[in-house]
Amino acid sequence: MKLKDWSVAFCKRHSMLRKAGWLVLDGVEFACDLIGYVPSHHARLFFYRYVFRIKIGKKSYIHFGCRFYQPWNIVIGDHCVIGDHCFLDAREGITIGNNVNIAGETAIFTLQHDPKCPHFGGKGGPVVLHDYVFTGSRAMILPAVDVGEGAGIAAGAVVSKDVAEYEIVGGVPARKIGERCRDLKYELNCAKAFH
Repeated sequence: MKLKDWSVAFCKRHSMLRKAGWLVLDGVEFACDLIGYVPSHHARLFFYRYVFRIKIGKKSYIHFGCRFYQPWNIVIGDHCVIGDHCFLDAREGITIGNNVNIAGETAIFTLQHDPKCPHFGGKGGPVVLHDYVFTGSRAMILPAVDVGEGAGIAAGAVVSKDVAEYEIVGGVPARKIGERCRDLKYELNCAKAFH
């Protein structure tokens, strides 16, 4: 076999393997989406933890209809509440601290296209939400954002930069609109209401 023939065969095989890998990944994410519609909280948590490998702390609750990209890159602390129909794109990793309340339909992205790139390539980074963070409904957090302890994100806000501790941000793009109490001591326990 000539070198040229071998390289063509290798490229075709490599391309088929890549396609097969994408099909498997799409299948896993589709299955994870379906689990979001299982009516039992305990069953959803079981599958999220033991099949899709999301690290979920004690007494945390994930509501109905949530969607995840690459769920094995997600870490959720203790006493967290993830609202209904949230979308977590964890391709670059998402870390959520303790007592974090993410309202319904919030979207967290870790990758996006770079409009300044001549090839429209991707750019991004992990997203971190520290302890006691809360988001309002339909908030959007963009890649490589660090949301400090106790910070709040208003409903509908688009967060493209880091948020300082105990700061409340709102708007598009999100800007500081207030401050939270710095002596936070509450413990979220949404799961208790569903037992």
